[in-house]
Amino acid sequence: MLQVEPVAAPGAPLARRNPVAKLAAALVFSIMLIVTLDPVAPAVAIAVELAVLPLFGVRYRVLARRAWPLLIGAVGVLVTLVLFAADRSGPPLVELGPVLVTSGVLVTALGLVLRMFAVALPGVIVFATTDPTDLADSLVQNAKAPARFAIGALAAFRLVPLLAQEWQMISMARRARGVDAGRNPVAKVRLFASTAFTLLVGAIRRGTRLAVAMDARGFDADTPRTVARRQRFTTADALLVLGAAALAGGALAVSVALGTFRPLIG
Repeated sequence: MLQVEPVAAPGAPLARRNPVAKLAAALVFSIMLIVTLDPVAPAVAIAVELAVLPLFGVRYRVLARRAWPLLIGAVGVLVTLVLFAADRSGPPLVELGPVLVTSGVLVTALGLVLRMFAVALPGVIVFATTDPTDLADSLVQNAKAPARFAIGALAAFRLVPLLAQEWQMISMARRARGVDAGRNPVAKVRLFASTAFTLLVGAIRRGTRLAVAMDARGFDADTPRTVARRQRFTTADALLVLGAAALAGGALAVSVALGTFRPLIG
């Protein structure tokens, strides 16, 4: 079953930081990397992220297990750019009929793939080291987020494992009724789409019931709510956000110093 609980060592120095501070640090670090298209800045950022990973108490094997869907996205980006990129500058490397792969295409594809990893990994690290309940409490107390939004996000995290369980139940129920694709790839795609639609309908119904229940309990009211667990934003948490901004700025500075900086706009 898919787990949404933190998997970091509880005594790790950065894993103990305020959830909002970790989330803000990840956002700052990721947003600053979006301004460039070159592969150097995100490559430096990925190296920094992997270097500080032990400070969050996350093992590299755990990170690889949680981030493997990014590899599928990376392959999709690479194939799409190789086939459909408009900029074919640079010397040609491979030419197979209408498919022309140049050095410019590969540099652009490499930059986008590395940037995708550099932007996504901080989020993976944050949610691998943060308890969903602590995140909701911190959003309400420190970020002053509406209780309806924070508790709704918490409920979404808690309901994620149910999607995997329901997918398995739907598949088993259909197999028991003799609905099986066998080795037919077209039938497999059709069965996958049907199961996904059934799961989507169930998720919408559950979300509707949850929204009605939250409204009935006054989560959308203006009355101040009490909290059971205090979440304090300390000086160390502020330093974490500033450190993330400094490291992202350093990655951009390396790109500028090497002359590879390619602004997103301009």
